[in-house]
Amino acid sequence: MNFLLDEVARATLRLAEAGVGSPRTDAEELAAFVHGVRRGELHAVADSDFDARYWECVARREAREPLQHITGHAFFRYLQLRVGPGVFVPRPETEIMVDWAIETLRSMDVADPLVVDLGTGSGAIAISIAQEVPRSRVHTVEIDPEALKWAGINIDETGHADRVTAHLDDMRTALPELDERVDLLISNPPYVPTRESGAIPPEVRDYDPSPSLWSGEDGLDMIRDLEKVGRRLLRPGGAMAVEHHDGQGIEIPWFFPEDQGWRDVLNRKDMARRDRFVVMRRADADS
Repeated sequence: MNFLLDEVARATLRLAEAGVGSPRTDAEELAAFVHGVRRGELHAVADSDFDARYWECVARREAREPLQHITGHAFFRYLQLRVGPGVFVPRPETEIMVDWAIETLRSMDVADPLVVDLGTGSGAIAISIAQEVPRSRVHTVEIDPEALKWAGINIDETGHADRVTAHLDDMRTALPELDERVDLLISNPPYVPTRESGAIPPEVRDYDPSPSLWSGEDGLDMIRDLEKVGRRLLRPGGAMAVEHHDGQGIEIPWFFPEDQGWRDVLNRKDMARRDRFVVMRRADADS
Protein backbone atom coordinates (compact mmCIF):
# COMPACT_ATOMS: atom_id res chain seq x y z
CA MET A 1 0.00 0.00 0.00
CA ASN A 2 1.37 3.43 -0.94
CA PHE A 3 1.21 6.46 1.34
CA LEU A 4 -1.95 7.93 -0.23
CA LEU A 5 -3.91 4.69 0.13
CA ASP A 6 -2.79 4.49 3.73
CA GLU A 7 -4.12 8.01 4.31
CA VAL A 8 -7.38 7.10 2.56
CA ALA A 9 -7.80 4.20 5.00
CA ARG A 10 -7.31 6.59 7.92
CA ALA A 11 -9.75 9.08 6.41
CA THR A 12 -12.33 6.30 5.95
CA LEU A 13 -12.27 5.59 9.67
CA ARG A 14 -12.68 9.27 10.52
CA LEU A 15 -15.63 9.68 8.16
CA ALA A 16 -17.29 6.53 9.44
CA GLU A 17 -17.00 7.77 13.01
CA ALA A 18 -18.57 11.07 11.92
CA GLY A 19 -21.63 9.21 10.60
CA VAL A 20 -20.95 9.67 6.87
CA GLY A 21 -22.98 7.08 4.98
CA SER A 22 -20.36 6.08 2.41
CA PRO A 23 -17.03 6.71 4.16
CA ARG A 24 -14.73 4.70 1.87
CA THR A 25 -16.22 6.06 -1.33
CA ASP A 26 -16.08 9.65 -0.06
CA ALA A 27 -12.49 9.27 1.20
CA GLU A 28 -11.44 7.98 -2.22
CA GLU A 29 -13.41 10.64 -4.13
CA LEU A 30 -11.72 13.38 -2.10
CA ALA A 31 -8.28 11.86 -2.67
CA ALA A 32 -8.92 11.65 -6.40
CA PHE A 33 -10.20 15.24 -6.49
CA VAL A 34 -7.24 16.70 -4.61
CA HIS A 35 -4.64 14.75 -6.60
CA GLY A 36 -6.26 15.16 -10.02
CA VAL A 37 -6.67 11.45 -10.79
CA ARG A 38 -9.48 8.91 -11.06
CA ARG A 39 -10.41 6.78 -8.07
CA GLY A 40 -8.93 3.73 -9.78
CA GLU A 41 -5.60 5.54 -10.17
CA LEU A 42 -4.98 6.39 -6.51
CA HIS A 43 -2.43 3.59 -6.20
CA ALA A 44 -0.32 5.28 -8.88
CA VAL A 45 0.14 8.55 -6.95
CA ALA A 46 3.74 8.70 -5.74
CA ASP A 47 4.36 9.17 -2.03
CA SER A 48 6.23 12.39 -2.78
CA ASP A 49 3.15 13.78 -4.57
CA PHE A 50 0.83 13.50 -1.58
CA ASP A 51 -1.05 16.77 -1.12
CA ALA A 52 -1.77 17.74 2.49
CA ARG A 53 -4.86 19.64 1.34
CA TYR A 54 -6.48 16.21 1.33
CA TRP A 55 -6.91 16.43 5.08
CA GLU A 56 -8.55 19.84 4.78
CA CYS A 57 -11.17 18.27 2.52
CA VAL A 58 -11.60 15.29 4.83
CA ALA A 59 -12.21 17.66 7.76
CA ARG A 60 -14.93 19.45 5.78
CA ARG A 61 -16.62 16.15 4.94
CA GLU A 62 -16.22 15.02 8.54
CA ALA A 63 -18.21 18.12 9.51
CA ARG A 64 -20.90 16.78 7.11
CA GLU A 65 -20.43 19.30 4.33
CA PRO A 66 -21.69 17.54 1.18
CA LEU A 67 -19.03 15.80 -0.89
CA GLN A 68 -20.31 17.59 -4.00
CA HIS A 69 -19.83 21.02 -2.42
CA ILE A 70 -16.21 20.17 -1.67
CA THR A 71 -15.42 18.85 -5.15
CA GLY A 72 -17.68 21.39 -6.89
CA HIS A 73 -19.46 18.88 -9.08
CA ALA A 74 -22.10 16.15 -9.08
CA PHE A 75 -22.62 13.30 -11.52
CA PHE A 76 -26.09 12.68 -12.97
CA ARG A 77 -26.69 10.14 -15.73
CA TYR A 78 -24.14 11.13 -18.43
CA LEU A 79 -23.50 14.60 -17.01
CA GLN A 80 -20.96 16.19 -14.71
CA LEU A 81 -22.70 19.24 -13.28
CA ARG A 82 -21.41 22.23 -11.35
CA VAL A 83 -22.93 22.50 -7.86
CA GLY A 84 -22.27 24.34 -4.64
CA PRO A 85 -23.92 26.40 -1.91
CA GLY A 86 -27.40 27.55 -2.90
CA VAL A 87 -28.44 24.64 -5.09
CA PHE A 88 -29.99 21.24 -4.42
CA VAL A 89 -27.50 18.44 -5.13
CA PRO A 90 -29.07 16.01 -7.66
CA ARG A 91 -29.60 12.48 -6.36
CA PRO A 92 -29.20 9.11 -8.15
CA GLU A 93 -32.83 8.23 -7.32
CA THR A 94 -34.04 10.93 -9.71
CA GLU A 95 -32.21 9.28 -12.62
CA ILE A 96 -34.87 6.54 -12.73
CA MET A 97 -37.63 9.10 -13.21
CA VAL A 98 -35.64 10.81 -15.96
CA ASP A 99 -35.15 7.45 -17.66
CA TRP A 100 -38.93 6.97 -17.70
CA ALA A 101 -39.41 10.47 -19.11
CA ILE A 102 -36.89 9.93 -21.89
CA GLU A 103 -38.43 6.61 -22.91
CA THR A 104 -41.88 8.19 -22.85
CA LEU A 105 -40.77 11.05 -25.10
CA ARG A 106 -39.12 8.66 -27.54
CA SER A 107 -42.35 6.70 -27.81
CA MET A 108 -44.44 9.79 -28.61
CA ASP A 109 -45.39 10.53 -32.18
CA VAL A 110 -44.07 14.10 -31.83
CA ALA A 111 -41.20 15.49 -33.93
CA ASP A 112 -40.07 18.22 -31.50
CA PRO A 113 -41.48 17.41 -28.07
CA LEU A 114 -42.12 20.28 -25.68
CA VAL A 115 -41.02 19.56 -22.11
CA VAL A 116 -41.35 21.51 -18.85
CA ASP A 117 -39.16 20.80 -15.81
CA LEU A 118 -40.53 22.43 -12.66
CA GLY A 119 -38.12 23.16 -9.80
CA THR A 120 -34.98 22.60 -11.81
CA GLY A 121 -32.25 23.28 -9.23
CA SER A 122 -28.96 22.44 -10.96
CA GLY A 123 -30.72 21.76 -14.27
CA ALA A 124 -29.96 18.03 -14.08
CA ILE A 125 -33.35 16.82 -15.34
CA ALA A 126 -33.77 19.41 -18.09
CA ILE A 127 -30.24 19.02 -19.46
CA SER A 128 -30.42 15.22 -19.41
CA ILE A 129 -33.63 15.28 -21.43
CA ALA A 130 -32.21 17.80 -23.92
CA GLN A 131 -29.08 15.69 -24.33
CA GLU A 132 -30.81 12.33 -24.71
CA VAL A 133 -33.86 13.48 -26.73
CA PRO A 134 -32.05 15.63 -29.30
CA ARG A 135 -35.08 17.38 -30.86
CA SER A 136 -36.77 18.22 -27.56
CA ARG A 137 -37.33 21.79 -26.40
CA VAL A 138 -37.17 22.15 -22.62
CA HIS A 139 -38.43 24.98 -20.44
CA THR A 140 -37.24 24.85 -16.88
CA VAL A 141 -38.54 26.81 -13.89
CA GLU A 142 -36.87 27.69 -10.58
CA ILE A 143 -38.09 30.09 -7.88
CA ASP A 144 -34.71 30.48 -6.12
CA PRO A 145 -32.38 32.96 -7.90
CA GLU A 146 -29.25 31.35 -6.43
CA ALA A 147 -30.24 27.91 -7.66
CA LEU A 148 -31.12 29.30 -11.09
CA LYS A 149 -27.59 30.69 -11.41
CA TRP A 150 -26.22 27.15 -11.10
CA ALA A 151 -28.74 25.89 -13.66
CA GLY A 152 -27.66 28.62 -16.07
CA ILE A 153 -24.00 27.70 -15.65
CA ASN A 154 -24.73 24.03 -16.34
CA ILE A 155 -26.98 24.75 -19.31
CA ASP A 156 -24.24 26.88 -20.88
CA GLU A 157 -21.32 24.57 -20.06
CA THR A 158 -23.08 21.48 -21.41
CA GLY A 159 -23.87 23.26 -24.67
CA HIS A 160 -27.67 23.09 -24.51
CA ALA A 161 -28.58 26.77 -24.25
CA ASP A 162 -30.22 26.59 -27.67
CA ARG A 163 -32.87 24.11 -26.46
CA VAL A 164 -33.11 24.63 -22.68
CA THR A 165 -34.69 27.88 -21.51
CA ALA A 166 -34.53 28.75 -17.81
CA HIS A 167 -37.21 30.85 -16.11
CA LEU A 168 -37.14 32.48 -12.67
CA ASP A 169 -40.70 31.93 -11.50
CA ASP A 170 -43.07 30.08 -9.19
CA MET A 171 -43.75 26.61 -10.61
CA ARG A 172 -47.42 26.92 -9.67
CA THR A 173 -48.10 29.85 -11.99
CA ALA A 174 -45.22 29.78 -14.51
CA LEU A 175 -45.41 29.56 -18.29
CA PRO A 176 -49.05 30.46 -19.02
CA GLU A 177 -48.02 30.88 -22.65
CA LEU A 178 -47.56 27.09 -22.80
CA ASP A 179 -51.00 26.18 -21.47
CA GLU A 180 -52.31 22.95 -23.05
CA ARG A 181 -49.24 22.66 -25.29
CA VAL A 182 -46.77 20.64 -23.20
CA ASP A 183 -46.01 17.05 -24.20
CA LEU A 184 -44.29 16.08 -20.95
CA LEU A 185 -44.14 17.75 -17.55
CA ILE A 186 -41.62 16.53 -14.98
CA SER A 187 -40.79 17.71 -11.48
CA ASN A 188 -38.68 16.86 -8.47
CA PRO A 189 -40.54 19.26 -6.16
CA PRO A 190 -40.00 19.94 -2.46
CA TYR A 191 -41.60 17.05 -0.58
CA VAL A 192 -39.93 16.76 2.83
CA PRO A 193 -42.47 17.03 5.70
CA THR A 194 -41.65 19.79 8.16
CA ARG A 195 -42.49 17.36 10.96
CA GLU A 196 -39.44 15.28 9.96
CA SER A 197 -36.91 18.12 10.21
CA GLY A 198 -35.07 16.47 13.10
CA ALA A 199 -34.50 13.25 11.15
CA ILE A 200 -32.96 14.85 8.06
CA PRO A 201 -29.19 14.27 7.56
CA PRO A 202 -27.09 17.41 8.12
CA GLU A 203 -25.85 17.33 4.50
CA VAL A 204 -29.46 17.94 3.46
CA ARG A 205 -30.80 20.01 6.36
CA ASP A 206 -27.87 22.42 6.57
CA TYR A 207 -26.80 22.73 2.93
CA ASP A 208 -29.64 22.07 0.47
CA PRO A 209 -31.70 25.27 0.06
CA SER A 210 -34.93 25.31 2.07
CA PRO A 211 -37.22 25.99 -0.94
CA SER A 212 -36.11 22.67 -2.44
CA LEU A 213 -36.92 20.66 0.69
CA TRP A 214 -39.94 21.60 2.78
CA SER A 215 -43.55 21.35 1.66
CA GLY A 216 -45.87 21.55 4.63
CA GLU A 217 -46.53 19.30 7.61
CA ASP A 218 -47.01 16.17 5.47
CA GLY A 219 -44.64 17.21 2.65
CA LEU A 220 -47.40 17.10 0.05
CA ASP A 221 -48.44 20.74 -0.34
CA MET A 222 -46.52 21.34 -3.58
CA ILE A 223 -47.52 18.01 -5.11
CA ARG A 224 -51.17 18.86 -4.50
CA ASP A 225 -50.61 22.12 -6.38
CA LEU A 226 -48.85 20.32 -9.23
CA GLU A 227 -52.07 18.51 -10.07
CA LYS A 228 -53.58 21.85 -11.06
CA VAL A 229 -50.42 22.84 -12.94
CA GLY A 230 -50.49 19.61 -14.91
CA ARG A 231 -54.12 20.12 -15.91
CA ARG A 232 -53.22 23.61 -17.11
CA LEU A 233 -50.02 22.92 -19.03
CA LEU A 234 -50.40 19.46 -20.54
CA ARG A 235 -51.97 18.88 -23.92
CA PRO A 236 -54.51 16.04 -24.23
CA GLY A 237 -52.50 12.82 -24.09
CA GLY A 238 -49.51 14.55 -22.49
CA ALA A 239 -47.54 12.78 -19.76
CA MET A 240 -46.37 13.82 -16.30
CA ALA A 241 -43.92 12.50 -13.71
CA VAL A 242 -43.50 13.75 -10.13
CA GLU A 243 -40.90 12.54 -7.65
CA HIS A 244 -41.94 12.03 -4.02
CA HIS A 245 -40.74 10.82 -0.63
CA ASP A 246 -40.49 7.05 -0.32
CA GLY A 247 -43.28 7.09 2.28
CA GLN A 248 -45.79 9.06 0.19
CA GLY A 249 -46.52 6.61 -2.62
CA ILE A 250 -49.89 5.44 -1.29
CA GLU A 251 -51.39 8.92 -0.98
CA ILE A 252 -50.26 10.72 -4.12
CA PRO A 253 -52.20 8.80 -6.82
CA TRP A 254 -55.41 9.98 -5.14
CA PHE A 255 -54.44 13.57 -5.98
CA PHE A 256 -54.83 12.81 -9.72
CA PRO A 257 -58.42 11.52 -10.06
CA GLU A 258 -60.02 10.24 -13.22
CA ASP A 259 -62.85 12.74 -12.95
CA GLN A 260 -60.27 15.53 -13.35
CA GLY A 261 -59.06 14.02 -16.61
CA TRP A 262 -56.15 11.88 -15.39
CA ARG A 263 -55.41 8.43 -16.76
CA ASP A 264 -52.86 5.65 -16.12
CA VAL A 265 -51.78 6.95 -12.70
CA LEU A 266 -49.04 4.65 -11.39
CA ASN A 267 -46.30 4.64 -8.80
CA ARG A 268 -42.81 3.76 -10.00
CA LYS A 269 -39.98 2.42 -7.85
CA ASP A 270 -36.36 3.48 -7.43
CA MET A 271 -33.28 1.26 -7.45
CA ALA A 272 -34.00 0.19 -3.87
CA ARG A 273 -37.52 -0.94 -4.89
CA ARG A 274 -39.18 1.87 -2.96
CA ASP A 275 -42.01 3.98 -4.37
CA ARG A 276 -40.17 7.05 -5.72
CA PHE A 277 -42.25 8.83 -8.39
CA VAL A 278 -45.75 8.85 -9.75
CA VAL A 279 -46.59 9.00 -13.47
CA MET A 280 -49.82 9.79 -15.28
CA ARG A 281 -51.22 11.22 -18.49
CA ARG A 282 -53.95 13.65 -19.45
CA ALA A 283 -56.97 12.12 -21.08
CA ASP A 284 -57.04 12.27 -24.86
CA ALA A 285 -59.47 14.75 -26.34
CA ASP A 286 -61.80 11.96 -27.48
CA SER A 287 -61.72 9.89 -24.25
